[in-house]
Amino acid sequence: MPQLLPPLLILVLLFAILFDYTNGFHDAANAIATSVSTQALTPATAVLMAATLNFVGALISTEVALTLGKGIVVTQIVTMVVVLAALIGAITWNFITWRFGLPTSSSHALTGGLVGAAIAKAGLDGVQWDGLIEKFMIPTLLAPVIGLVIGVVFIVIIYWVFRHAQPARLQSRFRLAQTASAAFMAFSHGSNDAQKTMGVMTLALVAGGVLPAANFHVPIWVILVSASAMAAGTLVGGWRIIRTVGGRIVKIAPAQGFAAETSAGAVLLATAHLGFPVSTTHVITGAIMGAGGVGRVKAVRWGVAGSILGAWLITLPAAGLVAAAAYLIVRVVFGP
Repeated sequence: MPQLLPPLLILVLLFAILFDYTNGFHDAANAIATSVSTQALTPATAVLMAATLNFVGALISTEVALTLGKGIVVTQIVTMVVVLAALIGAITWNFITWRFGLPTSSSHALTGGLVGAAIAKAGLDGVQWDGLIEKFMIPTLLAPVIGLVIGVVFIVIIYWVFRHAQPARLQSRFRLAQTASAAFMAFSHGSNDAQKTMGVMTLALVAGGVLPAANFHVPIWVILVSASAMAAGTLVGGWRIIRTVGGRIVKIAPAQGFAAETSAGAVLLATAHLGFPVSTTHVITGAIMGAGGVGRVKAVRWGVAGSILGAWLITLPAAGLVAAAAYLIVRVVFGP
């Protein structure tokens, strides 16, 4: 890392770290919500485990970071002010939705921020629409559906395999098994979500002339900083969102929590490998609705699910509008 960085670049990197921190207490709650709600883990143990495994998971790949860094907006039009505005939009939306306990997507917020700032800078030509649709929109729509389907299939298999087991003993065993599934979910979350900040930080370094645009790669120090910021945010916790994801959508038992976490973790690992910056919030919520709603559709609190869906739909445009407004303001101070 260079000894002297431009002051604006330092500011952008600090905002990126702040976003990753908010991502930690906003989205990382998804990894532990079901385990806490079923009392498989104490809150303190769950948070510590999630923080550790979020850090480890963030070190395994950079495919998602490359997608965010060079596959969504036109790299040539990106300046440090564009990146700063995108981060302001994403952070603002994260805080708003966290305040109301809505488990919205930090992925959507960040992508919306990038798109909004790029359009404010260069118009519609500032966005790589093919990349946005193929790498983000389609996977984003499919991932929660896949999580829901796998959650349904997995819990049905579990109930069939253990159909002769006593219900109390079954739930007791799966309460222990949830330690492993929560760990897997936390690791998978880190493998996907921390990379988004890596991509934005690298994009800022390219815009600031620190890294060459022709050889877009994520420096090791960026990986470590992003992983650490998310882990720190996780340690703060996200109890508002834990309550929503863990119990307000549908009341789940340990076996269902195990099925949901394992299903969601598998989807997240697969999408991280493919470089798709999907929403961990969407995936785990879909898996919870699938595993928790089998045989008892009326148990799903559809009003809460509807509120979450509404927040999902407006996240990308809302963060984009905030980012566009932020760009118009910030450029007055720092230039375009």
